[in-house]
Amino acid sequence: MKLSCLQENLNKGLGIIGRAVASRTTLPITQNVLISTEQSQLKLAATNLEIAISCWIGAKIENEGSITIPARVLTDFVNSLPKDIISLDLKHHTLELKCGRYDARINGLDAADFPPIPQVGDGFSTKIQAEELKQAISLVAFAAATEESRPVLTGVQTEFEGSRLTVAAADGFRLAVYRANLIEPVKEKVAMIIPAKAYHELNRLMGSEDQEIEITLNSQKSQVLFKLKGIEMVSQLIQGNFPNYSQLIPQTYGTKARIDVAEFLRAIKMAAIFARDGSGIARVIVTPGATVEAGKITISARADEIGDNVGEIDALVDGEAAKIAFNARYLADVLSVVKQAQVSLEVSTPSNPGVIRPVGTDNYDHVVMPMFVQW
Repeated sequence: MKLSCLQENLNKGLGIIGRAVASRTTLPITQNVLISTEQSQLKLAATNLEIAISCWIGAKIENEGSITIPARVLTDFVNSLPKDIISLDLKHHTLELKCGRYDARINGLDAADFPPIPQVGDGFSTKIQAEELKQAISLVAFAAATEESRPVLTGVQTEFEGSRLTVAAADGFRLAVYRANLIEPVKEKVAMIIPAKAYHELNRLMGSEDQEIEITLNSQKSQVLFKLKGIEMVSQLIQGNFPNYSQLIPQTYGTKARIDVAEFLRAIKMAAIFARDGSGIARVIVTPGATVEAGKITISARADEIGDNVGEIDALVDGEAAKIAFNARYLADVLSVVKQAQVSLEVSTPSNPGVIRPVGTDNYDHVVMPMFVQW
């Protein structure tokens, strides 16, 4: 293998696939990057056996070939090089790199020993705009569980039906559900559980560029492929049955408050300072006014050894007075990702879940379980 490419392109490519490199593994070669030539381009690939990321960059190919190189050494060296043309020359199992007045030789392992990157292309397929998918991931994936005690809850339920994509995540204390539009309608309903970690990685790969994302599920329903411009990511799926989340979304409420997101988030963050030493509890009291516009919300938290705080914000309140307690972090998490200027908070009793919905849209529901406190 002998080729040359721009240092900045190689550096960018190594950054794209770097998160798929295994950190701790019983298979040392997964700590390497697969470098190969394919269709007159330089292909870089990495896998930790849960996800695999491949990307292609422009290069001048003189001789075809492939090798795997330790990811950390290669990435650190290339990142340190000046922005110039870098040449790669493979001699036996040693890759020689030259750029300007710098050169290095890095020992590698045979590409034939690298775990094969899954080929997914024989099953269900559809497309979605990157902006739609980014919004879905941002509003849902953070609500997935991080503990492995119930594996299905560490994933995001992903359902395709007609021209609609529905994603849902829950950790036992909160539930996030978002509905997005597909570019290509699907002929049959398909559901899968995609690891939240894979979705977070996909969000990073999409960046700020708007593009069409092609999603393909293999016929065994064990792997899913996301195809971007010059990048592909394959993820293993989580096997199991996701809870019936639709029955967890309250259909009625006794009190509905419309609140400015920035003001609500500020009040919650201040309460969280005291709540972190008081089981994370933030008390929320909704008080109607003489008119809907005159309502208010009082948010307080206290810790016996530290102190307490009380914050008050204006709200449009429809319904009766209400009080409920939440985990402050859960409220801060959802308010931090909502893009709309206002949200509605719907509650009924102190022991029933509350629902947060962005004002002006009907495609997102965020359910938060209450915390039981002495008032």
